[in-house]
Amino acid sequence: MPARILTYADAEAARRIVAQNPVRDVFVATRLSQGVLDPLMPGVVWGWPSDDPTALLHVGANLVPVAASPAAIAAFAQALGPRRTCRAIIGPASMVLPLWRTLCDRTGAAYAVTRDVRPRQPVMAISGRAQIAGDTRVRPIAMRHFESYLAASIAMYSEEVGEHPASGGSLSAYRAHCQSLIEQGRAFGIVVDDRVIFKSDIGAAAGGVAQLQGVWLDPALRGRGISAPAVASVVDLILADYNTVSLYVNDFNRRAIACYRHVGFGTVDEFATVRY
Repeated sequence: MPARILTYADAEAARRIVAQNPVRDVFVATRLSQGVLDPLMPGVVWGWPSDDPTALLHVGANLVPVAASPAAIAAFAQALGPRRTCRAIIGPASMVLPLWRTLCDRTGAAYAVTRDVRPRQPVMAISGRAQIAGDTRVRPIAMRHFESYLAASIAMYSEEVGEHPASGGSLSAYRAHCQSLIEQGRAFGIVVDDRVIFKSDIGAAAGGVAQLQGVWLDPALRGRGISAPAVASVVDLILADYNTVSLYVNDFNRRAIACYRHVGFGTVDEFATVRY
């Protein structure tokens, strides 16, 4: 049975699907809340089976599968066709890796030639207050500190991804993204002498879950015990508005994983990322 692009008529069914695992599927839930089913909005969501969807695939800058069985993965791969338009495939490892392999089998180099593959990224979550005392300097970032926050965001992205955030695109678009995070109260940090030395953001939020991203500390200050209390304060600030804070992290980043565990995060799932 083929997959099809969902419309507003499918909104309730799509919301039910992402609600089955609100932590794992917070990104697609967020896109649904932003109106991705509107044909005038960027990106689309495919559903499978076509008559009564039980699985989803967000198709935009990233491919993100939701509740995708092997049959759904095969249908999504068929629907995507031979040309790759995404920059990454991100989501549950149990779905991302089979989808990627299926696309490689069907299309060859279009999906097989990657920048890198990160097959194990623990998904971590916390639903109660942080287990350690926070750093009282953590605050929502103010627009007067935008340029320093932007510099910190670029440093974080370049370190994590291995390229400048404007690579293949426009710096003005990244500036606008960072500005929107501040304006929406989704950017948090520590500012010392008008310089952002620690930052983190809410990247996606829906269904009572806020996904933390972009955690960064000035490299000159690492190893001094600053990160864990700073993250703890961010968690407590976010939990004033949400039920759960989640994040995902590379399995080789043992220092970050230890920090999050110290704060009180537990592992609840596993993601994988294929980047082009």
